[in-house]
Amino acid sequence: MSAILTPLELRKRIRSGEHEGNTSGYAQGFVQCNIVILPADWAAEFLQFCQLNQKPCPLVGMAAQPGQTGLPDLGADLDIRTDIPSYRVFENGQLTSERSDIKDLWREDLVTFALGCSFSFEEALTADGLEVRNISEGGNVPMYRSNIACRSAGRFSGDMVVSMRPFKAADAIRAVQICTRFPSVHGAPVHLGDPALIGIEDINRTDYGDPVTLNENELPVFWACGVTPQVALEQAKPPFCITHSPGCMLVTDLPNSRLAVM
Repeated sequence: MSAILTPLELRKRIRSGEHEGNTSGYAQGFVQCNIVILPADWAAEFLQFCQLNQKPCPLVGMAAQPGQTGLPDLGADLDIRTDIPSYRVFENGQLTSERSDIKDLWREDLVTFALGCSFSFEEALTADGLEVRNISEGGNVPMYRSNIACRSAGRFSGDMVVSMRPFKAADAIRAVQICTRFPSVHGAPVHLGDPALIGIEDINRTDYGDPVTLNENELPVFWACGVTPQVALEQAKPPFCITHSPGCMLVTDLPNSRLAVM
């Protein structure tokens, strides 16, 4: 069922409450985005943070002006206030609530940023015959806070969040080759092998998402993750901001092929 839904049909189901939870595997072939919504007086610094940290924060689109609820370059009949299954609301860097729409919180000074998501390259990996463990085990991808520092921009700084997928060595090399073609959705991995080298003490204890099986003959392969901005937001402590909940993305009308570099 998920494979035959168009992005618009899925957004309408999300808007009506028919679809809740993760969007992985839905509207296949189309770009899904991480979302950050900030007051206009924080937007320029966040834009610079994205430009300086393009692997974890690859900017796919943004609102043309404050208060804009549609993103016409990303989708027809798109309403950023209702078309994500779950939103996270932060006040002064603290998560205060998760909710299924933000219409009652919307303000005319808010600016929306849409960042590339790993779901696009996961589709390319599976198309090449590689098993993506979080998909085959039916969970959300495991995500961890690393010790890889992002470049600072104004009030924004912090360490990178990474996502992990296990592969045998030969498949890991193939995954690097495939993902290098998708710089707009995190690109090639940032680390392979020993998690402790990037500050992860226990691979079975995730900071976000779900643990997956890691077999003895497999390497953990780590990609920059679009949850990274949430760490930067926690540290910068803007008075108010909104993000997607991990795994609950904005599904756009952009084909994944549009982001591939041949």
